[in-house]
Amino acid sequence: MIIQSKSEKSIWNCFVHHHRTMPMFIQHSFTRVLHPQVFFCADLLCCCWSLAVLALVAAVWFFRDSRQITGIHEKHVLVTGCDSGFGHLAARQLDRRGFHVLAACLTEPGASRLRASASPRLKTLLLNVTDSASIDRALERVRSETGERGLWGLVNNAGISVPIGPMEWMQLEDFKKVLDVNLIGLIEVTLKFLPLLKKARGRVVNVASILGRVSLIGGGYCLSKYGVEAFSDSLRRDMMHFGVNVSIIEPGFFKTQVTDLSLIEDDLKKRWSNLPAEVWRAYGDSYLQDYIKVQEFSMKILASSDLSKVTSCMQHALSARYPQTRYSAGWDAKFFWIPLSYLPTCIADMVTNILMPSTKES
Repeated sequence: MIIQSKSEKSIWNCFVHHHRTMPMFIQHSFTRVLHPQVFFCADLLCCCWSLAVLALVAAVWFFRDSRQITGIHEKHVLVTGCDSGFGHLAARQLDRRGFHVLAACLTEPGASRLRASASPRLKTLLLNVTDSASIDRALERVRSETGERGLWGLVNNAGISVPIGPMEWMQLEDFKKVLDVNLIGLIEVTLKFLPLLKKARGRVVNVASILGRVSLIGGGYCLSKYGVEAFSDSLRRDMMHFGVNVSIIEPGFFKTQVTDLSLIEDDLKKRWSNLPAEVWRAYGDSYLQDYIKVQEFSMKILASSDLSKVTSCMQHALSARYPQTRYSAGWDAKFFWIPLSYLPTCIADMVTNILMPSTKES
């Protein structure tokens, strides 16, 4: 601060003389009045330091996230559900990356199509995740392929969606059908392959869904994906002691066989036709078509055909030195469903009620 006149200099000398005897809060007030530019510089410096720290954190995160493991060409990875969709593309992508891919398909035609589009290094096997004997046969095959190295990666991708619809339209068997594939099958496969994964200090990658964060539709699908989230979290904490990492993939809406509108529509029509008359009256004659239109609109607006957004997450979880705990794939997952899952339940309920059609008695 520049003192120009004698009067200003006198005032300043008086302030300096008494400054040390003043209470701290008075000193602070006088100093802010007499030295505003000092505090402006201090605030600016603090802001610059904050930006520098944020930039450093971002740089460290990017560097850490980009580091890759070594010896990929010596590592074996088992992927389930490779007949189509995410599993089919993931098997081919991991094969190109250099992994020894063991692709588990439900059908022989699905396995043949995959072999025709991959290198000789990729091996296929048949696996029904709801059949314990089939899982045991797959385990023996994988054990013979991996030998003493163990299994580096297990990608639990196999899954189904239908039947879906309002909860009141479901029977107990409908829930069991979906849970047996999406959750119970995933758990049994994981538990049986854990010894091989522990031997390699490898990775488990479980495909859940953004609907494991926000329950939007009735039926067993959302239930199963919430279960996958919980199972994966518990498994990750248990396996930390053995050097096994567990990651969760949470895709948004993508155009796969799981979201095939023709399958969903046919299943909904069949359920509607089997409902009691009082349920029809409660929902109204137009409810079925309105519900189908909502599904069509959701797929048209939200669903992406770029499946590599999901398979790239799988690849990172298997090849990164520091894999992430959760991967959210798709713009709708990142910018709509994830934020919605953190909002109060009443707001999430309001949003989902807006999205879904109204019943006659609502």
